[in-house]
Amino acid sequence: MTAKERIDQLRKELHRHNYNYYVLNQPEISDKTFDDLMHELMALEEANPVYKDESSPSMRVGSDISKEFTQVAHKYPMLSLSNTYSEAEVTDFYDRVKRALNDEPFEICCELKYDGTSISLTYENGRLVRAVTRGDGEKGDDVTTNVKTIRTIPLVLHGDNYPEVFEIRGEILLPWTVFDELNKEREAREEPLFANPRNAAAGTLKLQNSSIVASRRLDAYLYYLLGDNLPSDGHYENLEEAAKWGFKISDAMRKCSNLEEVFQFINYWDVERRNLPVATDGIVLKVNSLRQQRHLGFTAKSPRWAIAYKFQAEQAVTRLNTVSFQVGRIGTITPVANLDPVQLSGTIVKRASLHNADIIESLDLHLGDMVNVEKGGEIIPKITGVDLSARADNIGEKVKFITHCPECGTKLVRFEGEAAFYCPNESSCPPQIKGRIEHFISRRAMNIDGLGPETVDLFYQTGLIHDAADLYALKAEDIIKQERFKQKLTDKIIKSINDSKDVPFERVLYALGIRFVGETVAKKLAKSIKNIDALEQAGYDTLVNIDEIGARIAQSIISFFAEESNRSIIERLKAAGVQLSLSETEEQETTTKLEGKSIVISGVFSHHSRDEYKDIIERNGGKNVGSISAKTSFILAGENMGPAKLEKAHKLGITIMNEEEFLNLIS
Repeated sequence: MTAKERIDQLRKELHRHNYNYYVLNQPEISDKTFDDLMHELMALEEANPVYKDESSPSMRVGSDISKEFTQVAHKYPMLSLSNTYSEAEVTDFYDRVKRALNDEPFEICCELKYDGTSISLTYENGRLVRAVTRGDGEKGDDVTTNVKTIRTIPLVLHGDNYPEVFEIRGEILLPWTVFDELNKEREAREEPLFANPRNAAAGTLKLQNSSIVASRRLDAYLYYLLGDNLPSDGHYENLEEAAKWGFKISDAMRKCSNLEEVFQFINYWDVERRNLPVATDGIVLKVNSLRQQRHLGFTAKSPRWAIAYKFQAEQAVTRLNTVSFQVGRIGTITPVANLDPVQLSGTIVKRASLHNADIIESLDLHLGDMVNVEKGGEIIPKITGVDLSARADNIGEKVKFITHCPECGTKLVRFEGEAAFYCPNESSCPPQIKGRIEHFISRRAMNIDGLGPETVDLFYQTGLIHDAADLYALKAEDIIKQERFKQKLTDKIIKSINDSKDVPFERVLYALGIRFVGETVAKKLAKSIKNIDALEQAGYDTLVNIDEIGARIAQSIISFFAEESNRSIIERLKAAGVQLSLSETEEQETTTKLEGKSIVISGVFSHHSRDEYKDIIERNGGKNVGSISAKTSFILAGENMGPAKLEKAHKLGITIMNEEEFLNLIS
């Protein structure tokens, strides 16, 4: 068998297994066998690039080469639906349709309204050629590369009875289980939580790195077929055919011939939706006949033949017992309401976020109040109000935001322009100490494997570590004495700690956890200041003269080094052999060839990823900027540069440089 024949065979087989697993939920082979087949295909494709195919199952894994999104006009505008929240308004819609059709019999197709992000997929000759977001309804972003990583969306269709060209629309969703995992990871990193799966799905779909999109395990349901030569006049019947082509179509659809059946469908799913693996927020009602849809037509914003019935957000009333205050890694104080347990959207709720002092004040909360609790986006509980009619004369004291840290007793501070209060005691407040250690060991910082929040807490409580520098004094015999620690895990931790001594200076600087010094700022500081001693001695004027370092960051750096405890940590890190200066290689790679130049990167590249090019620009003294202006020096352009950027560049007379020209410039 030739390489081409085996590649074709593997692609066909993997497409079939992918459909069986993700759409039918009827796998025929084990995950291991599937992975082995996929690895074989990817190896053959890499060895035989002449057989590259954008519809290959290997496209599911994504790529770390970034792709900027281009705007694509919709062939058919993506209009929004009119919303209704009452059965009376559903009846009005039904009666309007009946009058407009002159009492001609009609059917209503009832569907679940999935709460995700809308997508339009175009297929030509049975292959996915384009995926476009809703955008403004007239045009949207081309996110084809990211959509190809979603395993419930077919890259190649089944059978041969589909139209030559057609469009199918649907909703991209993040399943509840994946959403919960994602928020747990973000909470551990003290990043803002996604409010609901819809926001998480929309944000994921617009990520520049498709390999990260692939890891998020997005799902998709398709619900609307458009084009010429469709199989049937019936919307419901067309979707039944689309399911045979390999699309994931909801089995919850129902054709209704009267209002009673419509309301039966609504009432059933208002309860049963809580058992679904993805978020829904209502029911969509559509006139089933495409001929009747054309007769009914559109308003300026929405079709007259469809309407969305939105479920009411589920609320519950329960008692507020106490309010506790949590301290985060950088000292942020978060108030949490502790409630009598109450069932809400299928789960028992005992706690709800109160966000900040302003929210508490606006609610006029008292201990013992009966409060209205609602789940924002069906997942995060929040208090929306107080039942004042239930407030007794002997109600408890008014809830006030604390003035001192609940962990260490330090007086709280509030920075100008911020809603949150902070504990400024960075060096002695236990949650902050443990939080900074967790930040220090994180993947993007020192990447010390084998440690996590529970282990850090255990080592801190038992006195093994008091700060990040103590990690380098850990001994295997001290670790293995701890409960649950075996030799293998102990060896892994010690090795990872030793390996972290080779982490470059810019990441060490980020790992120190200086307030307002993120990854980008740490890179700027490392390349400008070169070593930790020079940074400690740098004055305010020196710091603010560094690109992107403003007054707030400069003052934070000065305050950090003013603390004796921080200087002690740095000295001990230095003694342990941690990299606290640029290496000779890094200094040699640093040039001034692009000094003073502001460069925009746009398009898709073959030699390096976008992040790599950004790093190259910074190492050569240039500045990465996100948008084109008269101050732009030139544009580093790959394939598929956005048309809007191209037009603006020509208008301003900005030089456009391709990859080869750029690499020659800096070589």
